[in-house]
Amino acid sequence: MDKSKELLKNTLIIAVGKICTQFISFFLLPVYTSLLTTEEYGLVDLLSTLVSFLIPLVAIQIEQASFRYLIEARENEEQKSRIISSGIMFLISTITIYTFIFLIVSGFIHNEYKYFLLFNVIICIFSNFLLETARGLGKNQHYALAGMISAVSTLVLNILFVVVLRLGAYGILTANFIGNLFCAIFLLFALRLYKYLKLNKADTKVVKSLLGYSLPLVPNSLSWWIINNSDRTIITIFLGVALNGIYSAANKFSTVYISIYNIFNITWTESVSVHINDKEGEIFFIRILDKSIRIFTSISLGIISIMPFAFHFLIDEKFKLAFYQIPLLMIASFLNALIGLISTLYIAKKMTVEVAKTSAMAAVINIVLNLLFIRSLGLYAASISTILAYGSMLIYRLISIDRLFQIRLDGKLMTAIFIMYGITLGAYYSAQPLLQILNLILIVIFCIFINRRLIGSIITILKYRKYIHEW
Repeated sequence: MDKSKELLKNTLIIAVGKICTQFISFFLLPVYTSLLTTEEYGLVDLLSTLVSFLIPLVAIQIEQASFRYLIEARENEEQKSRIISSGIMFLISTITIYTFIFLIVSGFIHNEYKYFLLFNVIICIFSNFLLETARGLGKNQHYALAGMISAVSTLVLNILFVVVLRLGAYGILTANFIGNLFCAIFLLFALRLYKYLKLNKADTKVVKSLLGYSLPLVPNSLSWWIINNSDRTIITIFLGVALNGIYSAANKFSTVYISIYNIFNITWTESVSVHINDKEGEIFFIRILDKSIRIFTSISLGIISIMPFAFHFLIDEKFKLAFYQIPLLMIASFLNALIGLISTLYIAKKMTVEVAKTSAMAAVINIVLNLLFIRSLGLYAASISTILAYGSMLIYRLISIDRLFQIRLDGKLMTAIFIMYGITLGAYYSAQPLLQILNLILIVIFCIFINRRLIGSIITILKYRKYIHEW
């Protein structure tokens, strides 16, 4: 019970910051789609995609290693200083190399936005490192507040640059840079992280330990990038930047879903890492895993069912083709969430090599299928290849997890879930309002049914608190 309360508390704290940070692009979606052309929106999305590709290559995922090792050093000031100092010095070295290479290559790049690839990558690397450092130190409140500061500043600056000054793509990219800068500055001073930054504490042995953990995560991260973002690069090359803008708009809804999941996963990963070796650690994992699957199933099915009624209020008419991609991308995101829920065991046990292998396999499947069918299926090739890539990874990891930890999913529950996805897809694409309304009612009933125990527990707790208060 203590573990569950700790997980819930940390999740709620992280949610405060993450809801602001992750949902900012969704809140700005009506602004972007009304003021930007599909070409401009597609270009901004492509640049953001390239930034997310370069970050793990330059940072070598050292921030993930810092988080994992700081968890075990929370009571040791000396070790905390060595980890943080070693991590920062390593990042300064890799960023210097990246900058040198970029300045040489930039002469051959004829794009007015190219320098955003330099500056946005650098600030995101430092921002990510400081955020993960805050988590590693157990400072979840500061992590959440930093997210809020980044989100609010990005929102205000987007309105100023895009709506008022009409700077278009320049405004969006500049606002994102400044938002990450404010986030990094806040954490540096609020947590007084500068007191841990000492040149004589930078230790090559610590760097080697961190790299031993983080290096396998680089191909894993790149594999996830291929699964999540290579679609947009391939769409841009074969179908054009305008269709990439449409596909990107469709992705915003699945991004909202994954953002909700990521809020939970941040604290879920930490909780599993801290308690994995406890006496009842496996029981705790199985119980929370089952509840999580039920909750994220409900959210996913709910978003798909509501979309026929909400889409036209959220997306400009020129992006209407995005409507047909949304349910497929939502299914892919649901599979993504399932993978993440069970894969925390790999991270907790520091089995990053196993993580990299399965991710690489899925990435190959995604990109091959994409290239084979992009001409004939258009945007559907991107969304369907993503579903198949996630599906193959989920099956592989379920087999692997079962072999290592003897943990299995509820077969009856999973069968019912996939049947409901089939019914929902049928209603969605039927274009019949009556069927869509009936499906929405069915989904509400189904979600209440599979979460009935959790709902009952919540009602009991609320009644108990009311009774205590009256007493």
